[in-house]
Amino acid sequence: MRIVNIISYVLVILGAINWGLFGLFNFNLVSSVFAGARTAGSIIVYSIIALAALWLILSPFITDGVLWLKNRRTEN
Repeated sequence: MRIVNIISYVLVILGAINWGLFGLFNFNLVSSVFAGARTAGSIIVYSIIALAALWLILSPFITDGVLWLKNRRTEN
């Protein structure tokens, strides 16, 4: 689950960078990479970023309020 959390964080950060570029410079990075905002590639990327954001919202509820980003240590 740790790797899923890290990948989700990276995807959400990339989505935030895209929104920042769009808001400041009217430049949509995803649209420019996939040659349009409504192409199949763009829709897939937007959907994956949205799923990553939903995972980061729901993950603490699934794991008793903890969002794991590193391995758990057991104390003896």
